[in-house]
Amino acid sequence: MKVCIPVEVNKGLDSKPYGHFGSAPLFVLCDLDSGDVKSVNNGDLGHEHGKCQPIKALEGNVVDAVVVGGIGQGAIMKLNSMGIKVYRSAADTIGENLELLKEDKLQQFPTNHTCSHDGCGHH
Repeated sequence: MKVCIPVEVNKGLDSKPYGHFGSAPLFVLCDLDSGDVKSVNNGDLGHEHGKCQPIKALEGNVVDAVVVGGIGQGAIMKLNSMGIKVYRSAADTIGENLELLKEDKLQQFPTNHTCSHDGCGHH
């Protein structure tokens, strides 16, 4: 399984998940099968609100899941339509969140989730 976690600063598995998918400066991509960890810049950082293009943001990298603190409904729907599950971050680091994901302890964002930008960490 390949997992994408938006971050502000890449510190590998010690990175703190970012509060919002679309405005994250970087994405850390983790392959749970091979253990590979790499980062890519957000290729869609300058998008208008509500017009997030997840595949452009991920620079064409294919992932199975996204773990993030906050995300808008449009991005969830686009990711879900591509077969990508979107989970709410529940721990302080990527490594801890990946352990929770492996144990099936992360909650998926519902497709009707709305991000009001209050309390979701969006900057």
